[in-house]
Amino acid sequence: MLKRVTSMVNAGAMSGSGNLMDFLDEPFPDVGTYEDFHTIDWLREKSRDTDRHRKITSKSKESIWEFIKSLLDAWSGWVVMLLIGLLAGTLAGVIDLAVDWMTDLKEGVCLSAFWYSHEQCCWTSNETTFEDRDKCPLWQKWSELLVNQSEGASAYILNYLMYILWALLFAFLAVSLVRVFAPYACGSGIPEIKTILSGFIIRGYLGKWTLLIKTVTLVLVVSSGLSLGKEGPLVHVACCCGNFFSSLFSKYSKNEGKRREVLSAAAAAGVSVAFGAPIGGVLFSLEEVSYYFPLKTLWRSFFAALVAAFTLRSINPFGNSRLVLFYVEYHTPWYMAELFPFILLGVFGGLWGTLFIRCNIAWCRRRKTTKLGKYPVLEVIAVTAITAIIAYPNPYTRRSTSELISELFNDCGALESSQLCDYINDPNMTRPVDDIPDRPAGVGVYTAMWQLALALIFKIVITIFTFGMKIPSGLFIPSMAVGAMAGRMVGIGVEQLAYHHHDWIIFRNWCRPGADCVTPGLYAMVGAAACLGGVTRMTVSLVVIMFELTGGLEYIVPLMAAAVTSKWVADAFGKEGIYEAHIHLNGYPFLDVKDEFTHRTLATDVMRPRRGEPPLSVLTQDSMTVEDVETLIKETDYNGFPVVVSRDSERLIGFAQRRELILAIKNARQRQEGIVSNSIMYFTEEPPELPANSPHPLKLRRVLNLSPFTVTDHTPMETVVDIFRKLGLRQCLVTRSGRLLGIITKKDVLRHMAQMANQDPESIMFN
Repeated sequence: MLKRVTSMVNAGAMSGSGNLMDFLDEPFPDVGTYEDFHTIDWLREKSRDTDRHRKITSKSKESIWEFIKSLLDAWSGWVVMLLIGLLAGTLAGVIDLAVDWMTDLKEGVCLSAFWYSHEQCCWTSNETTFEDRDKCPLWQKWSELLVNQSEGASAYILNYLMYILWALLFAFLAVSLVRVFAPYACGSGIPEIKTILSGFIIRGYLGKWTLLIKTVTLVLVVSSGLSLGKEGPLVHVACCCGNFFSSLFSKYSKNEGKRREVLSAAAAAGVSVAFGAPIGGVLFSLEEVSYYFPLKTLWRSFFAALVAAFTLRSINPFGNSRLVLFYVEYHTPWYMAELFPFILLGVFGGLWGTLFIRCNIAWCRRRKTTKLGKYPVLEVIAVTAITAIIAYPNPYTRRSTSELISELFNDCGALESSQLCDYINDPNMTRPVDDIPDRPAGVGVYTAMWQLALALIFKIVITIFTFGMKIPSGLFIPSMAVGAMAGRMVGIGVEQLAYHHHDWIIFRNWCRPGADCVTPGLYAMVGAAACLGGVTRMTVSLVVIMFELTGGLEYIVPLMAAAVTSKWVADAFGKEGIYEAHIHLNGYPFLDVKDEFTHRTLATDVMRPRRGEPPLSVLTQDSMTVEDVETLIKETDYNGFPVVVSRDSERLIGFAQRRELILAIKNARQRQEGIVSNSIMYFTEEPPELPANSPHPLKLRRVLNLSPFTVTDHTPMETVVDIFRKLGLRQCLVTRSGRLLGIITKKDVLRHMAQMANQDPESIMFN
């Protein structure tokens, strides 16, 4: 990462910023902006920012006011981070509170205040006892409210129907709002965020409407009980906040490269509030989503994540003075012999990740290529109905996924009332509350085991069809739920094995009779990390997020073992994580740093024009008219044109961007007298010699990049790919002895890489 940062900075210094940006001395509207679905020029943005900073520094010495303005400019980055952290933390807190209430609304309502969740309602009741803490007179199920019955078949059926109806209502509202007001609010958002941070422009994806609709619909879809989470979409929400505050400061609004530094920090703040993991958020942004991550962005990401976490902690949405719902404290150390089941859970996570990615991408491809994609509302309603019908009878799928994970992570204390803690107690036991020995499983544990097994199968299948629908849908929580269920079952199995066979050689040294040896909740935590790692291929940030999430600092080694194993197993079947797979499915121009290119091809094999194709469209330095250039622009859709001395010599002078040519000609026609269709355009310092009666010539040297990046025709493609990755180029020109031969764009590089990997090169749709 540091090499990439260094190379970009050095390249910015190399690129001749003074000559490149001399047109800024005479600015005209919209100069330096990019069209939708195009890639930015990182070198150019770096040069523009260097020039802007140099100008501010020189002006700051002229007066006190200019010095104050320079200080404000220097501090604007920290102000933006503060605002992002405050808004992201506030939105996350509001979402958590709303989800808690609306999830409980499917089962009943609070009579004293309908906006209270079940837990809040019973807090306020004076008639609630500790043993019956989930039951209180103020909270009534729908059957009690409508037909005054709490038990029996009719009450169960009525509650079942109300659960399904509320789920369908929430899902219908969500998909309708997304479809009508903000189509970009659907999905996780992380694949698109990764693509945007690599330099791609998707206008509206981080807009105000997207922010508003994604926040509202995220509450609706999570409350509907669908197998999805809010963590991934919260990264999108935080980046929308970052984009909004960036637009308030010209330093970021007028420079797409600087804007992406802010968005990288916003992504860190998003993960910080999603998991209550500020450090994990910074590492997630660095490892998983960011393309260009200088040291300054690292500090600012840390600050934004800190402010966001502090804001969420102030709101305290879970009422437990923690940033997350599933904070746990285990009282038993882990033992070396347990590494074997931990690694087995890592293998399971890798296999689950591979299965999920392949099945989900196949289903999403089918959705894109068949009539199924034309009926997004119907698809959401159908999946919601199936989810609600199957989920309600099983207590482990009926509750929210976050609550399920919380219960699976929990250690069984003396006061736990969960079925998972229904062990047979020794009546003579006189031990401290925190040190309960391993006990034989009771009926409740065995019931919970088969219910968890059914829930696991259901979650695995339904998540494949849920992720990718036209609603906000995160993948972190469903993946963690799959792993936590598998892990808890393995943990109970190991616990019972150790209890009944403590004389076996593997248990003899560390598990004596009457000792608290095995913590099933720890296995659930390790399984959750393994499955999340298998799907996303995260490693370092995943482990840090998990120990921040649970407070299990001493369990880093089991988490690391599971995360690394799941990545190795998943990588054996394919290098792509779920986000990279969706990027390729959508045809976005994303050059992944992790991909290796080892084929022995040359620049001449990839450049255009190829044999049999028409010659390269070029501009000459002083012999084309305005009409000639306008015709060339109209007849082609290229992003820019090389400028040569003449068509005969093909000696390269520079490169002119299409958009800036259009703006420059339009501006010249409006502001300069004598500019007509047959005016000669020239890119040289001095105008060409023209006949006396010829129209006024148009000088366009200010829009010419005099130092475009070039390679020779015999440059290995391995080097070219590396250059595109590390410098963030849009295109590079191919020359031989200074003579222009062709051009290689980012799309050409991606299509060549796809071809070499035996994939469809036409799947790369954007440049």
